Amino acid sequence: MIPYSDPSEPDHIFPLVNVSLIAINFLAFFYELSIGNAQGANALQTFITQFGLVPCEYVHQCAPYPGTPSPFQLTFLTSMFMHAGWLHILGNMLFLWVFGDNIENSMGHARYLVFYLLCGAGANALEIATNVGASAPGLGASGAIAGVLAGYLLLYPRSRIRTLILFGFIPIPVRLPAFLLIGFWFIIQLFDGLVTVSSQATGVTGGVAYWAHVGGFTTGAILIWLFRHPERVHNLRAYHSQVDG
Repeated sequence: MIPYSDPSEPDHIFPLVNVSLIAINFLAFFYELSIGNAQGANALQTFITQFGLVPCEYVHQCAPYPGTPSPFQLTFLTSMFMHAGWLHILGNMLFLWVFGDNIENSMGHARYLVFYLLCGAGANALEIATNVGASAPGLGASGAIAGVLAGYLLLYPRSRIRTLILFGFIPIPVRLPAFLLIGFWFIIQLFDGLVTVSSQATGVTGGVAYWAHVGGFTTGAILIWLFRHPERVHNLRAYHSQVDG
């Protein structure tokens, strides 16, 4: 399922922070590409290891990689703006574009920025806790965006999201309620996270940080009630009901 649009009321504030976050993520990704193109794959991998989230560094099971920011805890932030490839960043930024603007509208610019970063921090914290010995760097905005999805699910559960469902290579446009679309997404993350725990116990590891998604989602579900403006939420809910009705 690929969401591509949701309702936004006419007096919706311009999502300055959301647009800026998308721009920063793309700029960081283009910088990664420039390193790979100019210096080769090894240089790019070194950069990713330096600025990605390496769990074993946080529990002192390994030393920070040479060239890692000082203090190395800065990778808690830098890793949120790095991506592993085109599909990774395009998928993340599409979800942020669709869902982030209404969350920013519900709380204002400054609160939304803090909310987003805290969700990313919560995602990274759970990733470290569930993968303490990992030396492979984690990266991506997925955890922070998972928090945005949780906020959207709780504030606008019945909002109908324009979504493409792929049957083979044929995209079928549908309108799905947010509770179904996001709820299904979260169940998949939780299930796959439990599978990765089982795989790690047998010595097999995967490449997707499902527990980071769960951590970001849980953080967003908790924080949304502290950050949202009830009046703005009420107005947008009323508009969604009018549009979807």
